[in-house]
Amino acid sequence: MGDTVCVITGGGGGMGLATARIMGGEAKLVLAGRTRATLERAVAELAAAGIEARAFACDLADEAAARELAGFAASRGRIASVIHAAGVSPRMGDARLILEANALGTLNVNDAFFPYMESGSCVVDVSSMAAYLAPKAIMPRRRYPLARSDKEKFMRAMMGRVGLFPKKLHPEIAYVISKDFVVWCSKTDAARFGEKGARVLCVSPGSFDTPMGELEHEHASDYLAYCAIKRFGKPEEIARLFAACADERMGYLTGVDIVCDGGCVAGFLGRRGR
Repeated sequence: MGDTVCVITGGGGGMGLATARIMGGEAKLVLAGRTRATLERAVAELAAAGIEARAFACDLADEAAARELAGFAASRGRIASVIHAAGVSPRMGDARLILEANALGTLNVNDAFFPYMESGSCVVDVSSMAAYLAPKAIMPRRRYPLARSDKEKFMRAMMGRVGLFPKKLHPEIAYVISKDFVVWCSKTDAARFGEKGARVLCVSPGSFDTPMGELEHEHASDYLAYCAIKRFGKPEEIARLFAACADERMGYLTGVDIVCDGGCVAGFLGRRGR
């Protein structure tokens, strides 16, 4: 294990905690999230299994908080991997909160950890199959680069697009835009990370049996008909993919998005001729 560090955002439960159970045998863990009590419970659970972890409560939509997290992780050793699994679903907040947490949160994490990335290090951002199920016309992709130059202007542009739709749909529209942005952010960050011999890539999960998945269960169940595997995924299944992507031996894998959804996107787009 040595001084190698793995940072897992959203590490207090669900996919993040499942990933911690796997990565804990290979590195010191730093679990990040917004609720300290949830993180401390996860740390205690891991400790009972002989896995060392530290909790760091923060809101990653805040640039300064993301930098503090990165600095704390770096103080524990060489950062080998960052699994950015934290996010907000449509049932967890309004459109602005969703965009700030998912889109700006991902950008902040990538930017904050970039200075600490070394040859062999990897960031795995987490999007969602939702980015592939919504019509492409919804996505204001030409405005995404604003996030790197003027975040306030970026948010105005994103909220402007959301405002074109009925109010009851605002959280869902914000969610698909935010997750499409995550894919864009990961892919367009690959070149600068590559200059340091580091990697950044994205994973887009489908519907999984997690606390967040339970919140969206009724809506997500509608998509089971399109899946090749007629069930929700298990947290440990996506956790093993995260761990594999972050593995230094996967050194040629970067700048891509990997969809892990039981075949849902393939089935959905195939039936619609897209």
